[in-house]
Amino acid sequence: MNHRQTPHSMLPDVDHDENARQDFVMNFRQHLAHNVNPGTTLAYEQRVEPAFEKEHGRKPEGHDEVRKVMTKDPYYQIWSAMQRNSQMMMWDSVIDSVERTLPDMIDQARGLNGPSSARLADESFEVPRYHTSYDIHLQPGGYHTDSATEDIAAGMIYDTAVPIYALGMMGQENDATGETIVNFYKTNYAHHTPKRVLDLGCAIGNSTVPWAKAYPDAEVYGIDVGAPCLRYGAARANAIGHTLHLSQQNAEQTDFPDNHFDVIGSALLFHETSRSAVTNIMTEAYRILKPGGVMVHMDAFGHVETTTPIQEFLSTWEVFNNNEYFLKQLRCINIIDEVESCGFDRDKIAFKQTPYMTGTRATNEGVAGYMMGFWDVNVLVAEK
Repeated sequence: MNHRQTPHSMLPDVDHDENARQDFVMNFRQHLAHNVNPGTTLAYEQRVEPAFEKEHGRKPEGHDEVRKVMTKDPYYQIWSAMQRNSQMMMWDSVIDSVERTLPDMIDQARGLNGPSSARLADESFEVPRYHTSYDIHLQPGGYHTDSATEDIAAGMIYDTAVPIYALGMMGQENDATGETIVNFYKTNYAHHTPKRVLDLGCAIGNSTVPWAKAYPDAEVYGIDVGAPCLRYGAARANAIGHTLHLSQQNAEQTDFPDNHFDVIGSALLFHETSRSAVTNIMTEAYRILKPGGVMVHMDAFGHVETTTPIQEFLSTWEVFNNNEYFLKQLRCINIIDEVESCGFDRDKIAFKQTPYMTGTRATNEGVAGYMMGFWDVNVLVAEK
């Protein structure tokens, strides 16, 4: 049994050897984060930066200049190679469980009768190139690839791997980002009782379920481009007893009517899109959000600041090594200006801090020091 998260009937049955292998990968990643990664900063401070200053008469300026010298340092090279290898080991370890159990799990998903559903697009639907051009996070096939009839493999892989990838910081139900956003909304908009909620880029619905928990009388929708994740997400929601209305749609252009939702949110969506997609998604959100409604997003927007060039450099590791190519560009966008240009009143757009809702608070040191500002607990809020 997978002991890294709360069990439910749509998780693959992990046997003894698979469980031991997955534990090893998680422990290896923890070792890299706690014991090896901090040494990259020491290598920079004690060796790389002094050598650069001796040669140029000044310290490196900005993460791009740091990159040119740090990527030549043997300590950094060793850590980076092990970190990327641990990512590939993670996928290998969970795919074994998924492939072994997939036929039975597809049957189980098909037989799970419940209120949650996944409405899939027809064959003319095009998954955007920012998903098809490469496998995000190195997940084989990404979130969208169908390899079997009524395939759910991508969703199973994602659900099983997240605790290993995030070192347990996504909570026992892989819902910490969703819980964070919902907690922010409940705290700051306690007088609101939404009737319709939309989660953009919902994947398997792990960030969507917290909305259904918090507002059981609301209609809770989630959209994503990945069919296998949506099939799995609907089955998963039925397995744990929550109602979600999932559909395969591109958040850049949906089929929802104008002024339809009281709340529109997303958890780590935008850094997996593109420059034009940011504009299109914000514009579409403005169209389908009700007057007086609230939009709230959690991602690595440009408000994330690091204090030194080496921290900036380390925070972009996933851009160059983990197929998170748009992350760097997203940070360069003046997102306040962008949201305003899509129709929102500038006076109603802001970044707000909120507690990260998991059992263990992460920081920008140690565990997540290299991870793209993922653990920042600022949210982007806009009211219509």
